[in-house]
Amino acid sequence: MTDASFSRAEIEQIIVLERLHLYNRGIPCAARAIRQLLEQEGVRPLPSISTLKRILSRNYLTHGRTGYYPGDDGEEWL
Repeated sequence: MTDASFSRAEIEQIIVLERLHLYNRGIPCAARAIRQLLEQEGVRPLPSISTLKRILSRNYLTHGRTGYYPGDDGEEWL
């Protein structure tokens, strides 16, 4: 990929997909690793590490997690 400009929503989708791609292959998938990958792929605007962390948190993709699960919000599983 060469330098390409994306909307915020598109960048968030790219980050989520890249995070899951890295995680599923057992490759380090923290915000720094994702930022380096986005930089190599020419994604623009390139989000900061703190922005990447917020996006991962908002999408429940932190601490080895792969997404939202029922009960995450304090409700019981059915």
